[in-house]
Amino acid sequence: MDENVHKLTITQKVEDMMLYAYPALNQFPKSEKFAMVADIKRNMDDMLELCIEVEKKYQNKTTLRNLDTANAKLFAYIRLAMKLKFLPMKKYEVWSEKLVEIGKMIGGLIKAAGKPA
Repeated sequence: MDENVHKLTITQKVEDMMLYAYPALNQFPKSEKFAMVADIKRNMDDMLELCIEVEKKYQNKTTLRNLDTANAKLFAYIRLAMKLKFLPMKKYEVWSEKLVEIGKMIGGLIKAAGKPA
C-alpha cells in the first residue's frame, strides 16, 4: 500500500474513532465533563492534529512517535473511565479495538519511516 494512502487512512480512522467517542463521552457523569471528558477530547484533538502533521511532512518519525504516545494516553484514559464505571464495558471494547487498529497503523508507519528511501 502506498504510504500516502496509509497516512490518509489513519486520519480517517482517527476521525471515525472520534465520531464514536463523542456520544460515549456524553454519558459520563456531569462531574467529569470539565475534567476527564475534557482531557480525553483534548487528547483526541491532539491525535487528529498529529495525523494532519504526518500527512504534511516528509520526515516525520518524531511526529509518528508523538502520535503513538497520544494513542497510548487515550487508551489509558478510556481504561480508567471503564474501571471507574463512566464507560460501559461494551463501549470500552469497541473504542479500544479502534485504538488498537490505529496503533497498528502507526506502528506500520513508524517501521516504514525507519527504512531508507
